[in-house]
Amino acid sequence: MHKISNTDFCQGLQKTLVKIFTMRHFCRASLNTLNSNSGTCVPKQRSSPMSLIKSFLVALVILAAPHRLPAAEQSRLAERLPSTGVDVASRTEPVEHGIPQKAEPLFRDDFFITNSMIVTWVVALALILFARRATRQIQEVPAGAQNFWEWLVESLYEFLEGIIGSDLVKKTFWFFATIFIFILFTNWFGLIPGVGTIGWGAPGEHGFHVTRPLLRGGNADLNMTAAMAMLFFFFWTIWALQANGVKGFFLHLFGPKGESTGALKLLLIVIFFLVGFLEVFSILFRPVSLSFRLFGNIFAGENMLEAMSNLVPGLSWLLPVPFYFMELLVGLVQALVFMLLTAVFTMLICMHEEGHESAHH
Repeated sequence: MHKISNTDFCQGLQKTLVKIFTMRHFCRASLNTLNSNSGTCVPKQRSSPMSLIKSFLVALVILAAPHRLPAAEQSRLAERLPSTGVDVASRTEPVEHGIPQKAEPLFRDDFFITNSMIVTWVVALALILFARRATRQIQEVPAGAQNFWEWLVESLYEFLEGIIGSDLVKKTFWFFATIFIFILFTNWFGLIPGVGTIGWGAPGEHGFHVTRPLLRGGNADLNMTAAMAMLFFFFWTIWALQANGVKGFFLHLFGPKGESTGALKLLLIVIFFLVGFLEVFSILFRPVSLSFRLFGNIFAGENMLEAMSNLVPGLSWLLPVPFYFMELLVGLVQALVFMLLTAVFTMLICMHEEGHESAHH
C-alpha cells in the first residue's frame, strides 16, 4: 500500500471531473432528445453569471494545483531523507501504463471475486430494479420510467422482427434484448467516474498509477465476454435442433443445396460434404470471435482514455473529453453488433429453403 500524494490526488480528481463533465452533458442531451420525441416542452435553464464564475474558479484551482505542488512535495521528501543521498525523483519506480489485461481479485490475490464481477453484479441488479420499478404499476398511458422501458423493448422487438422474422423473434427475443441491454449499460458503466481510477497502485512516472482498481469495466474482462458467447452457443444449438431436428441439422450442414440430377448431383454431394466441415469450423469459431471482438474494443477504449489522460500532464483534463463521447458511441455500437451477429447466426440455422422444409421435418 502506498500513500497517495497531493499531486496524485489532483491528477485523479482531474480525470474524475472530466468523466462527470462528459456524463453530465450526455445525460442532458439524452433528456432533451427524449423530451423532444415525446413532445414535452421543457424550459431552457440559463446559467447565471455567478455560477459561471464559480465554475471558472474551481477549474482554475484544479488546473493550477498539480503545477504548484510537486516542488513543495519533493522538498518535504528531501528533508525526510537527508542521509540517503538518493534523489527523490529516482525513488519513483517505473510502472507499466494502461489497465491490466486480466481482472484483478479484490483485497488479496487468492480471492475468488474480481473487480469486473462486482461491476456486472451492480449493472444486473440496477437493471432488474429499474425494470421492476417501471412495470410495478402499469398505466394505460405510459409515462416516466414505464414510457422509457416500453419504448426500448418495443423498438428492439420491431428492429429484430424486421431481420429474423416474426416467428423466430417470438422464440428468441428474450435473449437478444437482454444481451443488448446488459452489454450496453455495462459498457457505459465503465465510463462512470471512479471506475478504473480508484484502487491500489504505486507511484509512477506520471504520478500515482492504479495497478489494481476497485472497479473494472465488465466487458473489459475476457472471461465475461467469453461467458456470454458460450451462453449464446448453447442456446443456438437448442434453437437449431428445435427448428431442424437432428437429421435436418446435419443435412443443413452437409447436405447438397439446390436441385440437380445425374453426375452433377454426385459432384455436388461431395463438394457440399467437404464444405460442411468448413461450416463446422466456422460455427465453433463464432464464440471466439464474438468474445474477442467485444473485449478488444472495450479494453482498447479504456486504455486509449488512460493514454490520453497521461499524454500531456498539463492537459489531462481536456484531451480525453472527445474520446469519452466517442466511447459512449462505441459502447452502443458494440452492443448492437453483438446482438445483430447472434441474431443473424440464429436466423441462418433456423430458416431454410421451402423446398427442404419437408425433408427437415
